[in-house]
This record gives sequence, structure tokens and C-alpha cells, in this order.
Amino acid sequence: MNNIDIATLVIIGANVLFSYKGFSDGLLFNTYKFQIGAIKKGEYIRMLSSGFLHADGSHLFFNMFTLYFFAPVVTQILGTPAFIAIYFIGLFGGNALSYLYHKDNDYYSAIGASGAVSAVLFSSILLIPDQTLWLFAVIPIKAYVFGVGYLAYTVFGMKKQLGNIGHSAHLGGAITGLIITILIVPSLLQTEYKLIIGMAIPILVFLLFGNKLTDKLTK
Repeated sequence: MNNIDIATLVIIGANVLFSYKGFSDGLLFNTYKFQIGAIKKGEYIRMLSSGFLHADGSHLFFNMFTLYFFAPVVTQILGTPAFIAIYFIGLFGGNALSYLYHKDNDYYSAIGASGAVSAVLFSSILLIPDQTLWLFAVIPIKAYVFGVGYLAYTVFGMKKQLGNIGHSAHLGGAITGLIITILIVPSLLQTEYKLIIGMAIPILVFLLFGNKLTDKLTK
């Protein structure tokens, strides 16, 4: 499935234009990036606008490269309106989880389309779990194996705060993409129940065993 949809091209174009503007315009970058303190003050536009800013060219390329290859699965199986919904709700879902996870740190900030791209990626995995992905562009791996493994790594990354990566946005986007896809195609609960259970395990571990998000949600 390599026929790219016009909606995907528009989204990629918007990311490229807005990100490149942000590379050289510090005022724009700081005004529209995700930042806990600013969002608390009512600057909710950052929940959306931060998804069209990137740290540098490689960050932008990786997100758009991933979107380019997995968006066609979603658009051709579910349709363009569903793809758009998954992308933008996934963007919001990723930032919403980041907000909940980091809400005690007013200085926490983030940028990137990772939440939205994760939503599309995991929707694609759920729709065609037997597709072959290429890890690091050289290692073939089945999508269902990657999906479970990546969620486990993301949860571990959140717990250990690995690298300068928005793991919470990745997880929030992935969860959002999975939920919306199941709502659109409820039969997946029967046909792909083993995969859904497998991907749910690291999420449940994260929610149930000693993470600070649980503490915050129960305050």
C-alpha cells in the first residue's frame, strides 16, 4: 500500500513549513511549543501547534518518513476522514498524556508530531499485524512483534526517563490510535484479540505498578 493520500501530503507539507520556520524563528518556536506552565495559563493552542514543530531536520525527517510509509495503510483501509481523525486526536492524546505525566513541572516542554505519528503507526499495526517492518532499516520484524516490544520499551523509557525523547507522547498517541481504530472496526476485538491483549500488557503494567501518573490521577 504505497499510494499516498492528498491529506497525508498536506500534513507533511504543513509540518515541513512550520518546522523550518521554527528552526530560525525563536519567538515562534517558544510561543507554540508544548510547555506545561503556558498551557496551565490557558495557552491551549500549544496542544496542537507543538505537533508541527521539530527540534531539527533529522527529527522532522524521521517523523515524516514514518508517516509517509504507514499513513497509506490507514487511508486505504479506513478512509481519509478516519486517518485525519486518528492523526489529530492522536496528537492531542499524546500531548494530553504528557501533560498529565509532567504537570508538576511547569518548565517541561516538548515538540514534535510523535504522538500523531504513533497513533497512525499503531492503527496500521492493528489493521495489518503481519506486515513486515524494517527496524533500523535493515532488520525485518513483524508488525505485531514490533508493536508489543515498542510499547514495552516506551513504558520502560518513561519510568527510567531514557534520553531526550517524549516517551509519554508516544504512548499517548499509540493508545489513542488503537482505541479509535477499534471503535471504527469493532470486529478487531475478535480477529486481533491476541495482539490487543499483548499490547495492553505493558500499558496496564505502566498504569498499575508504581508510576507517578497513577498517583496524580488519584489525587
